[in-house]
Amino acid sequence: MPDPLYVRGSVVIAEAELAWRFSRSSGPGGQGVNTTDSRVELCFDVAATTALGPALKARALDRLAPRLVNGVITVTASEHRSQLRNREAARARLARLLREAIAPPPKKRRETRPSKGSIERRLTAKKQRSDLKRLRRTPRP
Repeated sequence: MPDPLYVRGSVVIAEAELAWRFSRSSGPGGQGVNTTDSRVELCFDVAATTALGPALKARALDRLAPRLVNGVITVTASEHRSQLRNREAARARLARLLREAIAPPPKKRRETRPSKGSIERRLTAKKQRSDLKRLRRTPRP
């Protein structure tokens, strides 16, 4: 798979910046599980990449900090029986992680006050509920 990894619009990671490792996978696979290296580890050096601009790189390093080891993020895939499908899964997982990491921060919520009508409706509903519960009570002697 010599294709570059497309993260979003202008962010494309060259295949040369991705490091692959393969090992034997646990789980289903029949007799082939002991002989084929179907487990895939995909490593990407976020700190040294040239695919991200300085602002995006800083944002990614900040958001991915708990998952980084010396600036490198590692994604593992072993859910499929074939190495090719695990490679595709690892690429998709890394692209999704990076897409979320470089996304702009959400807009801050602007505080608003409740309208007079909504306050009235809330209090009326509370009063009706209170009356209903009061009417359910057994009368005191």
